Amino acid sequence: MKTPAPITLENEHVRLLPLSEDQASEFLHIGRDDDIWTYLVPKPFRIVEDARAWIAGMLQRCAEAGDVPFAVYDKTSGQLAGSSSFLEVRVAHGGLEIGFTWYGKDFRRTHVNSATKLALFSHAFDDLGANRVQLQTDARNVRSQDAIARLGATREGVLRKHKAYPNGYVRDSVMFSVTSDDWPDVRVRLQGFLA
Repeated sequence: MKTPAPITLENEHVRLLPLSEDQASEFLHIGRDDDIWTYLVPKPFRIVEDARAWIAGMLQRCAEAGDVPFAVYDKTSGQLAGSSSFLEVRVAHGGLEIGFTWYGKDFRRTHVNSATKLALFSHAFDDLGANRVQLQTDARNVRSQDAIARLGATREGVLRKHKAYPNGYVRDSVMFSVTSDDWPDVRVRLQGFLA
């Protein structure tokens, strides 16, 4: 598998740009909603410095761990919708994770998530040559589990006591995957949602 890099990805519905400090004020606008951060480590954005700090942390992960974070723009409105990333890149094994996905409230339960996943899966399988793309979510986050299952990903199980949060909470994570064998059917499913 090739190593993912911060490039622009797009289809007719969304444009994914590499995450940049220049996007901080846009992220502040959509990241103020407390509901976004219920199952994620950061706190809601209150001032632009909060958004800048989150972006800096994501870019640090990019430099240190090879993560590739994206800003997701909805082409219909032209607005920033949220963010998603390639994480846990394992080039030698042909695997990576799509994660740290969140959207502003106006873009939840819209075409944006399906279109974003279509762009990310297409790049992972068709361009990078991935064997497996995994997705995980907090076991408490039923909405996210339902959204991942709706994509056509296979629920593989629960990783117990998987991640420790700064506030002391230790979460169980529900793991899903799409393999290169699954990808043709998942692609048709996502394209069907967007038709």
